[in-house]
Amino acid sequence: MGRSDSRSGRLGRNGTRGAPPSEVITVMREVGIDLGTATPRKVTAEIASQAQLLITMGCGEVCPVVPGARYEDWHIEDPKGKPLEKVRAIRDEIRERVYKLIVSNEWGRADLAENENYGLK
Repeated sequence: MGRSDSRSGRLGRNGTRGAPPSEVITVMREVGIDLGTATPRKVTAEIASQAQLLITMGCGEVCPVVPGARYEDWHIEDPKGKPLEKVRAIRDEIRERVYKLIVSNEWGRADLAENENYGLK
């Protein structure tokens, strides 16, 4: 589950491209985020070089290495083909991790991060 925002640089599983899985589009719409026109993009070394923090979700060796960048690898189950209940659980796990990241790094006001969409709506 990624953002359609040009800053996200989302890499599909195993470097694939294409629209997010329909299950993901459905559960993200439930929380007010429309990914219907989103297209994952490969994270290139050029894009990654602008990052201070790279969050990976199991891309392993295909992820670009950026000297000096902080990395976190979140082992998140691939939602593709899963029942909606499981995809909601995956969405909520990512939401919780983002919330903890915002709070622990003091990147935003905690009251904004505590709303239903963690200020990402």
